[in-house]
Amino acid sequence: MCISGSTMVDSATRKVLTVREVLGQARFVLERQIGTVWVEGECSNVSIPSSGHIYFTLKDEHSQLQAAWFKGRQSTDALALKNGMKIRVYGRITAYERGSQVQIMVQEVEDAGLGDLQKRFAELKAQLQKEGLFDPGHKKLLPTLPKRIGIITSPTGAAVRDILNVLNRRYPDRELLLAPVPVQGDAAASRIAKAIQYFSREGCVDVLIIGRGGGSLEDLWSFNEEVVARALFDCCIPVISAVGHETDFTISDFVADVRAPTPSAAAELVIGRKQEFVEQVTRMQQRLTGALDRHRLHLRSRLSTLQSHRLFHEPAKVVATHRQRVSRAEDRLQRALLREVKLPQQRLAELKPTLRQRMEARLMDQQRFVDELQERMHRAVQDRVKDQHRALQTHQQQLQALNPYEVLRRGFSISRAQDGSVFSMKNPPIAGDRMETLIHGGVIESEVKGAAASNSE
Repeated sequence: MCISGSTMVDSATRKVLTVREVLGQARFVLERQIGTVWVEGECSNVSIPSSGHIYFTLKDEHSQLQAAWFKGRQSTDALALKNGMKIRVYGRITAYERGSQVQIMVQEVEDAGLGDLQKRFAELKAQLQKEGLFDPGHKKLLPTLPKRIGIITSPTGAAVRDILNVLNRRYPDRELLLAPVPVQGDAAASRIAKAIQYFSREGCVDVLIIGRGGGSLEDLWSFNEEVVARALFDCCIPVISAVGHETDFTISDFVADVRAPTPSAAAELVIGRKQEFVEQVTRMQQRLTGALDRHRLHLRSRLSTLQSHRLFHEPAKVVATHRQRVSRAEDRLQRALLREVKLPQQRLAELKPTLRQRMEARLMDQQRFVDELQERMHRAVQDRVKDQHRALQTHQQQLQALNPYEVLRRGFSISRAQDGSVFSMKNPPIAGDRMETLIHGGVIESEVKGAAASNSE
């Protein structure tokens, strides 16, 4: 006997069902009472295994219904199901005994328009695009050789493992900072936005990777929230968005500076920059080595010329001494050249990525400045020569005008005493003075017989 509360049940008369029998009866009731119906909802968690059957979830705001669409029921022009689609399905309601769940065996599917999440995605995308958050002019370039890389993702997901594997394999000397955040759920979007704001505010990394592995539209929805989009737009650090698989697109992909199809691809984008820098350093090393080789050959040529000079062959001891010096100098030169090759290599590895551009820009500025100075100097010299030439002409004209002999050309004459002093109104000749009169073309010597009275007051 079994006693439960005040009710007594005879164990010999009661009927006990197995779980399978219960589910079988439930399946019978569902198929008999509901049967084949049309159901409308949003499609999610679409899965298409190698068998060709399609399994998905049909849901609305409150409930979910599992659906199975077998390959034999699919026509050649059947609707291609995608997460977020709003569809109507026609099929038979039944119970899946092994999974203990109610499901619909789909016979036909038709499009019912966009689902709620898909509508929200389209509306937010249009709004942010209108505000300019997707404008390529706001995109920042990825650093050439980042020293610190920030990662915002779940610490237990496959994405962080993929990123770390790529970075540790191809970029082991870089420092990685991980901000562990949930990547789905109600609190995920705000946590992701706060992590982006933290890195932007602290400026502790050179580049930032945000993302997660693949999933349904609902799983990826945290990266479609407006708060994450605006945090990405305001971030002062270059950001790579790596959310889901290659076919998945989120709002963060459009706002971020670079979109990577997968988390592993995001890590490879960072590494690719290093490879380019290594190639540049290799080319510079080759040019430097060639220049040093040419310089060494030049030095060898000079040494050979000095060794063949006759002064070194006449005294044997001097020759032997200098040969030893040349040999030691050559050994020191080779060791110094090896050091000189290594030091630039080490120095180049430590230089910042923008050093080459700055040096080229500085060189161009200095060259332009030198060209301007040469042009100004040339013009100044020409102007100075012209000024001196004009001044010389002016002085020549003045001297020509002051030349007393020019007066003789106009018919005048000059009278002067034997001592060379010129007679004037203040110094007139007197009777008996010998004088000479200068005229154009000759000199007249005469003697003063009488002097005219002075008209001066």
